[in-house]
Amino acid sequence: MKIRIRGNSVRLRLTKTEVENFCETGEFSETTRFNTQIFTYKIVSREDINCLKADFVDNTIIIFIPKEQILNWDQDERVGFKNEFTLNDGTLLNLLVEKDFVCLDERDEDESDNYPNPLLAKK
Repeated sequence: MKIRIRGNSVRLRLTKTEVENFCETGEFSETTRFNTQIFTYKIVSREDINCLKADFVDNTIIIFIPKEQILNWDQDERVGFKNEFTLNDGTLLNLLVEKDFVCLDERDEDESDNYPNPLLAKK
């Protein structure tokens, strides 16, 4: 799972296997280790919400996704989910969770578990 943070925007991209694991278990996480801290980012499905939500607790970004939205996500064409919501201080937080596609440009990165890029099919 990849994370991209820019300002008040958090974007997660998941490979095929990660999407399958998430749909099966309702949770998936990654960690990055530093000398003094561990940073974790995770997604968790919940039944008591109707749109993406997020929190930051104990060095962990948690993005919550409605359980009903992930049903068959690993088997269908939906790319992902997004939401923008207002924080307690009035600022907006943008969330995006999506399937990770093979890049159009050549990269020095293993993309063997990524989804086929739909734009490649048009070429």
